[in-house]
Parts: sequence; C-alpha cells; structure tokens
Amino acid sequence: MKKLIIEKIDSLPPLPKSVLELEEFRKMPNQEPLDLLKIIEKDPLIITTVLRVANSAMFGFVSEVETPSRAISLLGVNFTISIALGTVIQSLINTNLDAYNVTTDDFIFSSNLASSLVNSWVSKISFDLKEELLLPAFLQEVGKFVISEIIDETGRKEDFRSRLDISRNISTVEKEFLGYTCARITANIFKHWNLSHNLIFTIGFVEDLENCPKEYLQKVKILEIIKILCDMRSPLSDQNIQRALNKANEYGIDAELLLQSIDTIKFKLENSL
Repeated sequence: MKKLIIEKIDSLPPLPKSVLELEEFRKMPNQEPLDLLKIIEKDPLIITTVLRVANSAMFGFVSEVETPSRAISLLGVNFTISIALGTVIQSLINTNLDAYNVTTDDFIFSSNLASSLVNSWVSKISFDLKEELLLPAFLQEVGKFVISEIIDETGRKEDFRSRLDISRNISTVEKEFLGYTCARITANIFKHWNLSHNLIFTIGFVEDLENCPKEYLQKVKILEIIKILCDMRSPLSDQNIQRALNKANEYGIDAELLLQSIDTIKFKLENSL
C-alpha cells in the first residue's frame, strides 16, 4: 500500500505558475492586495471560488460581494491566498470523494468552515497564530482525494464506507486501510510539491504529537481540534463538538473561547437558511 501511495503522489502534475506566484507573494513582507488581485485574476476558477466563499452563509456579509477586489478586502489577504491555493491544488488532484460518501461541495464547505474557525477562534488566541494556521487549516484534508482514489481502485469502497459508518474517528479508518492517515498523506503531497515547512509539519503531525517537533506542538493541537469540528461527514455535529471540547481541555486550551466561536458560526449558518 505504501508503494501505491507513493506512486499516486509522484504522478501528481507539477504546480502551475499561479501557485508559485502565490507562494512568492505569501512570503513578501509588504503584501499589497492589488498585487494579489493581479495574480488571482489570471485564473477564472480561483475568482469563482473566492466570490462563492465570500458570499457563503458562514461570513454573512451585509451585501453581496460581486468583485474579487471587494472579496480580498473583506476576507483578508491571507485567507484569500488560502482559498486560491486550495482551489488550484484541488483541481490538480482532480478526483472525487466517493469512498467517504461525500461530495466536493462537502469538502469545500468543511474547508471554509476550518478557515472560519481560524478567523473566529484562533485570532482570539494570537493574531500571528491565526495567520500561520489559515492555510494549513484550509488544506489539511486534501489528501482525502488521493485516499478516495486508492480505496476505489483497490475495490474496497464499500468496506471503507461501512467502517466509517461505525467509527467515530475517520483517521483511524484511514490508517486501518492504508497504513497512514490523511494528515501524513497530505503532508507528503505538499512535500512533493516543495511547499513550506510550516504547511508540511503543521499538517503532518496532527494526531502524532509524540513525534511532533516542540515548535509545532501548539499549532498541531489546534489543527487537530479544527479537524474534528470540520469532519466532512458531520461538520459541527453535537458529537464532534463534544470531542473537540474534550480535546481542548486535554490540551489545556480555553474550551470556553472555542465554544463561543462555534456558537457564533452555527448562529450565522442557521440564520442563513
């Protein structure tokens, strides 16, 4: 199975110029929204996704966001970069999530939810931490596309789905079937593409704190809590909220602050229906 995973990752196409430009822009000390706009305007798919996210119920802006420049202004530069990178990377992998019995729209919703939690919750802990976690939170489940393809090709989709239906932890099922969790596979995808160490290490050590370098521990713990809450199959379910709060208490993280952000996001979603 390890060989098959490596073959799948190695067969991924190289990153397009737009991603390389976004990565360079992300490293710049003085980021100008106009420069970001010039990059993303070259890709209609990015523009469509950015506007779709900006107009989603999760943010609840008063009026419709009709232009990418206004979207950047409202969402912020780093969040817009996360959406842009996520859009391109997802299109490169170009498969489905049938093995998980969810759709690409479910994946996009969960990714947006993850970013919303970073903006709402992590920003109250630390602004710098929020900025560092926006991209990992948005992209941490990308490996599920590769996993789904492998499960489907090896004829184990129904068995995989059955195990997911009776398990509370998707990562446990992934490891049972492939020997690796989505976190580790996602990290190796980004390593293959030579993306930042922050992205690779922060995602790769989720649920593997024992081997996590000390400087990444806080970020990895927070990302694990976000992963629980943004489970594609049952985002913000009562069961997952309780698991996340238990995990926050276990890690010595202010659970009350987390719950406030969860309630705020749920309120926005419920009042948009």
